[in-house]
Amino acid sequence: MVPTFCLCGEQSQIRAEFRLTVSSKRIETLCAMLEPAVNAVGMELWGVEYISQGRHSILRVFIDSENGVSIENCEAASHQLSGVLDVEDPINGEYNLEVSSPGLDRPFFKFSQYAGFEGELIKVRLQLAVDGMRNFTGRLVAAENDQLTFEVDSKTLTVSINQIDKANLVPTFD
Repeated sequence: MVPTFCLCGEQSQIRAEFRLTVSSKRIETLCAMLEPAVNAVGMELWGVEYISQGRHSILRVFIDSENGVSIENCEAASHQLSGVLDVEDPINGEYNLEVSSPGLDRPFFKFSQYAGFEGELIKVRLQLAVDGMRNFTGRLVAAENDQLTFEVDSKTLTVSINQIDKANLVPTFD
């Protein structure tokens, strides 16, 4: 395992590869295993992605805090996570560990993460089209009862969290 630090990066294609290679149950197990290590360095576990690419597999761990994420935070979390991963050995084969902030275009991993982002633009890819749309960018209007409501081209679109394949915040610079 080789630790890699990065604070930003392109997130395209990641979720699709991730969903094809690792079951959500396995990710839940990984998150439960890794969360205490991240919390031990004063950070919050935002999400985990595993991309199986043969000899170049990647375990990407996103950390966050109210005060932001520094390279020192990533380094401390990486050290803690490496210890847990070396002892527990939950992933077969070699992989690179990457620890980073979610970035300006943060991916959303669970329903509770949408709270506080009402009014923001979010780029969404659905598993199946709804109202003729599979990919869209919309303003988040509400997040209630596992339902997300977006304003897309002056229309309202409500989808279940279970319909979302991938969602990322769209950074705006005012």
